[in-house]
Amino acid sequence: MIMQAEAKFWDRLARKYAASPIKNMTAYEATLARVQARLGADDNVLEMGCGTGTTALRLAGGVAHYTGTDLSSGMIDVAREKLAESWLPNVTFTVAPAVETRFERASYDAVLSFNLLHLLEDVPAALSRAHDLLKPGGLLITKTPCLAQMGLHVRMMVPVMRFFGKAPYVGFFNAAELSLMIERAGFALEESRSFEGAPNALYVVARRL
Repeated sequence: MIMQAEAKFWDRLARKYAASPIKNMTAYEATLARVQARLGADDNVLEMGCGTGTTALRLAGGVAHYTGTDLSSGMIDVAREKLAESWLPNVTFTVAPAVETRFERASYDAVLSFNLLHLLEDVPAALSRAHDLLKPGGLLITKTPCLAQMGLHVRMMVPVMRFFGKAPYVGFFNAAELSLMIERAGFALEESRSFEGAPNALYVVARRL
């Protein structure tokens, strides 16, 4: 029921979300550059929580195949529309939650998630699923707002917005707590940093053990 409610929330916002500009283009481009440097031409890549597919379509040209998943069918509808206008033949968009079980274990070279983990009620379960899906030595690449590091007004505002249906579920953890969750899921951290203008968003590259 909770997952269905979250899906409906994002379905309602999909078109508006797609039309909204990226807030920090400098940090976004810096993130893309670092991710691209980690991906190879023969890689099979899965992105959890791909939204309307903007990042997927930017990254897909450098890999063998790219699968973008999202809980929201509305988001995936927009992503597929964007895909239809592109030249990319190696991209698949499908409706699926982060803990989706239909994908084959140990079949991906990289699992990506951007601005997703703080929106999940069970982060360890999603990280465990990412671990299952990765080939041995495969990479988990994430960028996640660590809202526990932000001001008290954020902690107070989000529950109120959620009560009125104006916000989805949001989890509060700091960078150290997120890093520990990733390590406990069976990963070795290789890179952990933030980008200029986004000090509370943690970028992590971790290798499956």
